[in-house]
Amino acid sequence: MEPSNDVALDIIITNVVAVFRTRCHLNLRTIALEGVNVIYKPEYGKVLMKLRKPRITASIWSSGKIICTGATSEDEAKQGARRLARTLQKLGFKVRFSEFKVVNVLAVCSMPFAIRLIDFTKNNRPIASYEPELHPAATYRIKTLKATVQVFSTGIICSIQITGITKFL
Repeated sequence: MEPSNDVALDIIITNVVAVFRTRCHLNLRTIALEGVNVIYKPEYGKVLMKLRKPRITASIWSSGKIICTGATSEDEAKQGARRLARTLQKLGFKVRFSEFKVVNVLAVCSMPFAIRLIDFTKNNRPIASYEPELHPAATYRIKTLKATVQVFSTGIICSIQITGITKFL
């Protein structure tokens, strides 16, 4: 391919998962009764809380561990986590925001060409696998980056999902 024909690929981050601790015990029943946008899941021992800005969903456990999902950047994840901690403080808990860590990132990209998944898998064994009966994508694991690439091909267009630990991205 000539340099003048190069196509820029748009890699879009669709989800950032972050974890933090409050360093205090949380009463889930109190959060469920007094909190806003809350779903109490007693069978799982957690509370789901949704924030509108930034748009994140948090899973809150009584131990004080909180997992935030739905952000589209690391900064947005941290801002949402801090807003969540402030909300819990306003409910009367002695929350101290600590141990914030981004644990996973999901990005998607559309390729301007098709990939034959069976040939792709045969040429990249053992790090690539394709089981069309179980999942419509070929899975390619990159151990050095701790990332997984899922390649979907629908004839003319190929789309790729990349899931990985941010420490290496």
